Amino acid sequence: VALTQFPLKAGIDPNRAFVLHDVPTDFDLSDIEETAQSVKVFGRVKVRDRLTDTQTGNNLVLCECRQDIQPDRIPPHVQPLNGGPVWKISLLTESVRSADDFSAKLKKLMVEEGKTIDDVSALLSTETPQENSPESIIRAVGDLLAKTMRPTSENTASRRLRIFSGQSPTPAGEESLDSWVEQARLIIEECDCSEREKRRRIVESLKGPALEIIQAVRRDNPDASPESYVEALESAFGSLESGEDLYLTFRSLGQQRGEKLSDFLRRLERSLTKVVQRGGLPSHRVDRARIDQLIRGATESEIMLLQLRLRERKEEPPTFLKLLSEIREEEDHARVRHESNTTVRQLKAEI
Repeated sequence: VALTQFPLKAGIDPNRAFVLHDVPTDFDLSDIEETAQSVKVFGRVKVRDRLTDTQTGNNLVLCECRQDIQPDRIPPHVQPLNGGPVWKISLLTESVRSADDFSAKLKKLMVEEGKTIDDVSALLSTETPQENSPESIIRAVGDLLAKTMRPTSENTASRRLRIFSGQSPTPAGEESLDSWVEQARLIIEECDCSEREKRRRIVESLKGPALEIIQAVRRDNPDASPESYVEALESAFGSLESGEDLYLTFRSLGQQRGEKLSDFLRRLERSLTKVVQRGGLPSHRVDRARIDQLIRGATESEIMLLQLRLRERKEEPPTFLKLLSEIREEEDHARVRHESNTTVRQLKAEI
């Protein structure tokens, strides 16, 4: 459905109109208007027309504001107030913009994809000089998008965040705040996708009170970063303890009765990560703090500490992953020795 069909049919000013995509057919006009008005820059919004998208079966909804729309302040999507997949926002003025906007669009695209003009130039360098035309630039941008978007599509399933609502106790099938934050930070730090895609994945995983917090963040700042989303949720639902308080809690942790040393180490690491995030300990002191507390708190695994010679290695402590690998290997050896001794005792008893 062509966007330019809407203003002709409804007779409204395209500078004050926009289209919402992928709106379910069962949404009331009032729900659509309230959702659109959650984008602060739109102000008061009225639904003017609806058309069915034959490809998706959902509605395209034409909306009108009371003032001219400022395109650079409009987010690409809006989250329905009742939850569910985001709705894409298209401005009617976009369909009639001139080619003079190409430079601005290209710059915006490169920012969103984390690329520079050198990346485009590298793709153009294989073209002959006479091919440095608008067509060749478009082909280069297409190649650039193909390269940057391919990892995203391949990792979508494995990188999807689980649901977090902020409710306490944590409902069945949802993540606790700590677990959700861990996953979200991993996506933010390691995913090759754009900032927009990271924000979309975070929003898709939220509902209830957690979603309301992010809607408030987006109203105040439509361009808020994914990191800001996570920080807002931590402020709203996380512990109010300072970094110093969290460090004291970390220093009080001890191995529980029957707890394996590797499990104790993982528990220490979760606590230590929070300490560093809240500024309770410089990152360069993490390895030393970890091994100190492991030795101090491992009251159930004294023999294993001796076998691993951890006290002698405090001045040059191993990283978390190396230490975990060594402990698990030693635990496996201990298990094999125990099973062998049990078998020998059984054979002797039979004799």
